[in-house]
Amino acid sequence: MSALDKQEGGNHYKTMKIQPTEYNQANGIGWCEGNIIKYASRHKAKNGAEDVKKIIHYAELLLQLEYTEDVKPEPDGASERYQDELLRHKLRSDNLKAAKKKEL
Repeated sequence: MSALDKQEGGNHYKTMKIQPTEYNQANGIGWCEGNIIKYASRHKAKNGAEDVKKIIHYAELLLQLEYTEDVKPEPDGASERYQDELLRHKLRSDNLKAAKKKEL
């Protein structure tokens, strides 16, 4: 049995012709971009507006980490909940950039 044939916590990916993980891996999609694809693919079948908000959040992370654009925090403080995640992504991004430089 393939790992793609089973799923923990629902079946919202199993019903897709191409699962987001499979697509992201095949195309070398980065972490933030991959999560955008994942949440965009499942929002109707799983968490609705919450998943759309996650798409927006990952797009903001992508802007900040890849293009150093300041993103204004949401008024309800939602951005603060993701500060640890933002730091982890920044460190991962910096590590990937350093590894690519070493390859050159």
